[in-house]
Amino acid sequence: MTSPASEPVLFTNAPAYQAFMGRYSDLLAPKFAAAGGITAGQRVLDVGCGAGALTTVLAELVGADHLAGIDPSEPFVAAARERVPGADLRVGPAEALPVEDGSFDAAVSQLVFHFVDDPAQAVAEMRRATREGGTVAACVWDMTGGMTMLRSYWDAARSVDATGPDEIERFGGHPGQLAALWREAGLHDVVDEPITVAASYRDFDELWSGFLGGVGPIGAHVQSLDDAKRVELAAALRERVGARDGPFELTARAWCAVGTV
Repeated sequence: MTSPASEPVLFTNAPAYQAFMGRYSDLLAPKFAAAGGITAGQRVLDVGCGAGALTTVLAELVGADHLAGIDPSEPFVAAARERVPGADLRVGPAEALPVEDGSFDAAVSQLVFHFVDDPAQAVAEMRRATREGGTVAACVWDMTGGMTMLRSYWDAARSVDATGPDEIERFGGHPGQLAALWREAGLHDVVDEPITVAASYRDFDELWSGFLGGVGPIGAHVQSLDDAKRVELAAALRERVGARDGPFELTARAWCAVGTV
């Protein structure tokens, strides 16, 4: 079993990302911000800000002038700047944050640690950027089954081709992995808890169309298939999610780790 690649080129189309994952990111963001204890008056760093799902919520809590964000994708940063004018949003990697030591009350990262090249370096950078007594928090999807859309897709894909990839081994996707990293980084009073949201679809076609935008490992996998395999995969996915002709919901669980510097 292998994990599919996560080249930066797979995260360049912000509108396609919104259609694929945005509905989940937007629902997760306020719950994650609450879990991280973000409140008015804090200066906050959004690591891997992407197209601005969490950034938007943080701006509502602390104000855009108290908010900075970093992401390696220039198109995503451009989209975030449109959503949150006034925030200090820059292009850069999580492993080398272009910020001063101890300059934030909190550093947070939503749905990023699955894809960073060096998770230990990334959390070390978040800790460096946060003042003593401040908060470092992150969340990632449960790849073992709690994120229904992702798990259903890869299970359906492997029913069509048993030798195909799977994201189950992505870092952080198993219970306790992210919290263990937080403790190894020297963070204190680490809290490890799940956050669950439910996303609505008007029909199966809306779900399936989100996979066709070429976003992330799933988008790359769909694009690698010929037409016949795509039809077979769509049928297998429809059966796994139990989608009828009308609206339905899929639940998604994320693992969240919060620690103190």
